[in-house]
Amino acid sequence: MKRQPGDTAAHLILPALDGKLFDTSSLAGRPWMLSFFRFASCPFCNLRMHELVTRLDELPDGFTIVTVFDSPLDNLQKHAGKHQAAFAVLADEHNRYYQQYGIEHSITGVMKGMILRMPQLLYGMFVKGYLPLTIKGSMTTMPADFLIDEQGIIRLSHYGSDEGDHLPFEQVKVFAARPGATNQPEYAQR
Repeated sequence: MKRQPGDTAAHLILPALDGKLFDTSSLAGRPWMLSFFRFASCPFCNLRMHELVTRLDELPDGFTIVTVFDSPLDNLQKHAGKHQAAFAVLADEHNRYYQQYGIEHSITGVMKGMILRMPQLLYGMFVKGYLPLTIKGSMTTMPADFLIDEQGIIRLSHYGSDEGDHLPFEQVKVFAARPGATNQPEYAQR
């Protein structure tokens, strides 16, 4: 079942890139973004990771990001480790939390992303080198993003309509800078 604004965010306990378990309960009292990605070598996912890593300093202190991949840890380390993220990058090989958050699978979403985001896909593959040579995880997993307040309440849920559809970073910045303003209309579910 999809998670809605107003729902309490479920705690995640998953292996991080360093092999240690990361527990989101350690984020109590802080606002954060939870992002579900596709498989670790996905060009769209790696472009988004690059964006999050390079723009992290635009977010205020105290705000963090937690990313989850539909991938085994060894494959995640191989692909996402290159980003050297200063936030949690987690492997959910068995899709436990994907199911809890109602993350969707869509062949149509894959095709839509390939067609509508072809320039972005080609840039990711041939300019940035994010080639999907090792696919461990589902090709049809769709991305999703959740903005979560200090009390652990989801204030925005964004379920991607295609393989490259993530919450715009500008919306993340607004939420991170104004956590008390999460009841405003721009924080509607998509």
